[in-house]
Amino acid sequence: MRADARKNRDHLLAVAGAAIAEQGVEVSLRDVARRAEVGLATLLRHFPTREALLEALLRTSFDELTDRARELEESSSPEDALVRWLHEGVVWTTEYRGVTVLMAAAIEDTESALHASCVTLRAAGARLLARAQEAGSARSDIDGADVFALMAMLAWLGDQPSLAPRADRLFGVVASAILTTPESGHAEGGAPPPATPR
Repeated sequence: MRADARKNRDHLLAVAGAAIAEQGVEVSLRDVARRAEVGLATLLRHFPTREALLEALLRTSFDELTDRARELEESSSPEDALVRWLHEGVVWTTEYRGVTVLMAAAIEDTESALHASCVTLRAAGARLLARAQEAGSARSDIDGADVFALMAMLAWLGDQPSLAPRADRLFGVVASAILTTPESGHAEGGAPPPATPR
């Protein structure tokens, strides 16, 4: 891809990300084009469908979360790595209104443009969970699919104005239910320490 084409594509993705953060995943493609100060045909040339736009936008973030899981495996205890990664995933997912519905659908739909990224993300969580289970610090009756579902559930809570004030406390409740040993205050119902910027 030529440098100018890549620059235009990156600009469209940045504008789309801001629009989705404000209006949700059902934002009008025409509105995205208007905000980006390009014609709709230009947007569609880069991203012919809404799902293609969302896949391009979200894949980078999914890849970053997957890489983050690897970093935490190397730098943190099994229980802390799992809880920190889950928390960072929830925080990221909450930034894009409505994305949890897409994730839940895409993980089961092999034809979805988002399917592969969601599967990779679920596998990253499963790896962290298995590591914590092997260390005896996470309950053994849950799996990677459960962790993926919990991320979506907790992000959905944060996306609801009436429930958002409870989100951090409920994250702590869920984290303490996953772990078999108290760690870094998670059992007290609080969110983990601030995440290291990615």
